[in-house]
Formats: sequence, structure tokens, C-alpha cells
Amino acid sequence: MKAKYLALLAAPLFSTAVFASSYTGPGATSQITTVAAALEASDDAPVVLQGQIVRRIKGDIYEFKDATGTMKVEIDDEDWPPMSIDDKATVRLTGEVDRDLMGREVDVEFVERVN
Repeated sequence: MKAKYLALLAAPLFSTAVFASSYTGPGATSQITTVAAALEASDDAPVVLQGQIVRRIKGDIYEFKDATGTMKVEIDDEDWPPMSIDDKATVRLTGEVDRDLMGREVDVEFVERVN
């Protein structure tokens, strides 16, 4: 019985976190929209990039290109859309910057074909 009430009390806490992540006013972190900006961004910065996936490097690591440059992106199998995507297709990648000792890449959470 107590667990049921605890779940009811905790539910509003999680729902406000969702609303706070869509805040765009003063003090909000801005989304990164170019490869050049992503290469300079801090770890876990939100990213929405539009361009082409030019080649598969190894496993789930790909090379992504936009008008400002190229960088590595990590796309898990379950994050690919059901339609095929080649190196000429324009895609929108949503994810976050993953910064480590070897540099930066984008950990992609959602792939969307634009054209």
C-alpha cells in the first residue's frame, strides 16, 4: 500500500523534468546544430545535426558530414529508421556530444531521413 502512494508522489517529479527540458528562455542551454559547434561542445551537450552519413567506419561508428565539417557519430542498430539511407540522403541526427580522451563524437538517439 505504501509503495502505491510513493509512486503517486514521485510521478509529478518526473513529469516536471520533462517540461524543464523543453524550456528555451534565458538560462537555457542551446542545442548545437553544426558539426563545427559539436566539435567544440562540452560533454552531454544536446545536438541536432542535419547532413549526410558518408561512410561506416567500424561497427556502429559512422562518419557524418554537414556544411561545417565531418565528425564521428555512434548509431546503435535500434536507432535506425526502417527505410534505407545511403551517403546521398540528408538525415537529421538527434543525440548528445560524447567527449573522451580521443576527441568528440555524437551518441545518436534518433535518426530521421529528411529527403
